[in-house]
Amino acid sequence: MPIPTVSRISTTDMEVTSIRLERALKERLKALAGEQGYQALIREILWQYVRQGSRPAEAICARIEATATQDQTCALTGKPIPAQSRMYLGVTASGVLLPLSIASVE
Repeated sequence: MPIPTVSRISTTDMEVTSIRLERALKERLKALAGEQGYQALIREILWQYVRQGSRPAEAICARIEATATQDQTCALTGKPIPAQSRMYLGVTASGVLLPLSIASVE
């Protein structure tokens, strides 16, 4: 089922922006978007992020020390956490575990 976009303005009223995406990410977005088109899906994802206040949807209520077994991305900063690095797992009230860099919480 297509995700509705925030606005139905003409593409001529939009600004052109260039973004570099990994080929695998672009292909996954195309598959998810279907007939809607991946650019419209990207706009909807960005609008959802902006509407939620640019922060995780749930507050982190606890953290657990951990070691990354594979490359991760910090849920708070978006910065990479390399494999074999110290990190935290942030725990939300609903039990979701989020990768957190050491620097993001200290």
